[in-house]
Amino acid sequence: MIAFPPCKINLGLHIIAKRPDGYHDIETCFCPVPWTDILEIIPSDTFQFTMTGLDIEGPLDSNLCVKAYRLMQEKYSIGPVAMHLHKIIPMGAGLGGGSSDAASALVLLNGIFNLNLSVDVLRGHAASLGSDCAFFIDPKPMLGTRRGEVLTPMTIDLGNLFIILVKPDIHVSTAEAYANVKPQHPPRPLQQILQDDRLVWRNTLVNDFEQSVFSRHPGIAAIKKQLYDQGAVYASMSGSGSAVFGLFSSEKDLKEFFPGTIYWSGWLKA
Repeated sequence: MIAFPPCKINLGLHIIAKRPDGYHDIETCFCPVPWTDILEIIPSDTFQFTMTGLDIEGPLDSNLCVKAYRLMQEKYSIGPVAMHLHKIIPMGAGLGGGSSDAASALVLLNGIFNLNLSVDVLRGHAASLGSDCAFFIDPKPMLGTRRGEVLTPMTIDLGNLFIILVKPDIHVSTAEAYANVKPQHPPRPLQQILQDDRLVWRNTLVNDFEQSVFSRHPGIAAIKKQLYDQGAVYASMSGSGSAVFGLFSSEKDLKEFFPGTIYWSGWLKA
């Protein structure tokens, strides 16, 4: 079985409070983007995990796909499989590619072994692998609260906007981003802000990571400015960075403005 794990963007991201368990309470809207990795899983005599595409640092056993398999093996005594991941979504970008791979692994294993697990059960397993993994079990626009694992469906008019994703050669670790952010309660709930006309999102829809990340990495801030200079309806860093996205009302080709970066563009549909 083959899956195409998508990435995500965050429409707004409020870091509300530090939790006793070391995590943070957040408020964000996850939206899927059809820039995907490729994951294939088939039954096998022995467990195998192989990779192509972008390099991922660290031992293979630390990959979230492997962790997803080990979780399902422990809980449901599933048999061995051969897993192959072709990595396209860049790491350290705030796009959730690794979390998406893990969620897709859970969904594929559920199907291969006829476990008949519900979406809610799969989301529970996914949440134990990572804070945004649960969103990718059934990726549709969702309000994410607490660590991001509590999900509420959102109706958002993206109006067939054209999205441009720019990933500079800058790595921002999640730990670095959280270490330099100051939690605060937002002046308005995110659900309310997202009901505003998207033409005013530039002034109302914020990612709380931007202030600290931009001060340490001004090249990321420069990309956001360039997207607005070229006519973006809305632009923001995704998650903890370093990828930046711009939403446009028509198709754009901006590769000349971002030499040496990983760049993807396409149509978004709600």
